Amino acid sequence: MDIRAILMGMAFAVMWSSAFTSARIIVADAPPLMALALRFTISGVLAVIVARWMGQSWHLTRIQWRATIIFGICQNALYLGLNFMAMQRIEASLAAIIASSMPLLVGVAGWVFAGQRISPLGIIGLVAGFCGVVIIMGARLEAGADLYGIGLCILGVLSLTAATLALKNASSGGNFMMVVGLQMLIGSAVLWPAGLLLEVPEVTLSSRLVLAFVYTTLVPGLAATLVWFWLVNRIGAVKAATFHFLNPFLGVAIAALILSEQLGAADMGGVIIIALGILAVQISRQTR
Repeated sequence: MDIRAILMGMAFAVMWSSAFTSARIIVADAPPLMALALRFTISGVLAVIVARWMGQSWHLTRIQWRATIIFGICQNALYLGLNFMAMQRIEASLAAIIASSMPLLVGVAGWVFAGQRISPLGIIGLVAGFCGVVIIMGARLEAGADLYGIGLCILGVLSLTAATLALKNASSGGNFMMVVGLQMLIGSAVLWPAGLLLEVPEVTLSSRLVLAFVYTTLVPGLAATLVWFWLVNRIGAVKAATFHFLNPFLGVAIAALILSEQLGAADMGGVIIIALGILAVQISRQTR
């Protein structure tokens, strides 16, 4: 792995982790589902325009359409929709920690449902990662964290895990940006009716809200996607996924820096354990 790939991987991790903080700012002043639907509408249109500029086609195969629809619903509508709703009740750092357990859940699900073999290092990583989550959750629940919000985040990460496992070997066929754009538009198509049905379109407009919305639309929404696919193309998906071990630490660090969220000793200890667990799982996959 060369220095350029390392820097791009770290940039991706920062962009991905910062999305929870910007989302927390957005849902404080705007209805979460409608805000997310608008974000996906804008991001999706921009991604399709970029894809066409890159010469990519929206004439997908049946397998590609299946992958696009499943991920559009499970990742964009369910995973992110539930997280946006949850962050009206819980802190961004806690949402980031729960979401960071996705690589661990994929490892367990692959072992239980797909018969994938796990090395001793991978098993140690899984156990350590989930122990870290338990440590943080116990401390947050004792401090009065909202159970409903936590439940929404858990349902969201389970949805993303199921989609990831179901489409583990799906390919974009070279139309990666087009597929991403169409996924976003599918997510917006699901979220708009839900938002209009469940929410009141009341917005407290401020420069903070506008900045957070523009940031989450362009940076985690588009830039992170471009960097991720560049990284996968350069070093492969398994090695690229190693950078996910940075997400727990970065998620809580960014939330503490920008939102002044308080972090206790249990939070920091749990984050370190989760990060090391994810790293162990990813290293075991590379070795295999």
